Amino acid sequence: MLRIGIGHDTHRLAPGGPLRLGGLEIPHDRHLVGHSDADVLLHAITDALLGAVGLGDIGDLFPDTDPAHRGRDSGQMLVEAARRVAAEGYAVVNLDCIVFAQRPRLGLLKAQIQRKVAELLGLAASQVGVKAKTGEGVGEVGREEVIMAQCVALLTRTVPGSHGS
Repeated sequence: MLRIGIGHDTHRLAPGGPLRLGGLEIPHDRHLVGHSDADVLLHAITDALLGAVGLGDIGDLFPDTDPAHRGRDSGQMLVEAARRVAAEGYAVVNLDCIVFAQRPRLGLLKAQIQRKVAELLGLAASQVGVKAKTGEGVGEVGREEVIMAQCVALLTRTVPGSHGS
């Protein structure tokens, strides 16, 4: 049995770097603002995984009303979400992700992000797709007010008769 999940996240940009994206610290003159480390890509992936098996979203698991999550590493949150997905009897087949950012240009960083996400999830890099799009100077992305990310996750059942039959 296959399951598909979709995740989306948006975070505001503020002056001062570095930028935390895809589990990497990227030199940049702006950073993402959020309760945790605000890694918009890892948040979208986390939501896609949780949603695919009906476990809610990142806010359900790690509410921003809980001071324990202030500044929390999004990589840790992703690993915990993946652990819960595995406990439900599912494994990741592949992820397809898009980062929407005017700057920094991510073309040369996509492979590094792909490898880092794969490492966090115990996947082969070929199971993680990372694309980057600019805002073409239009909208909140184009004006460099926000960075957005989307992810689609395909999961397969690993344990017969598990949750979601």
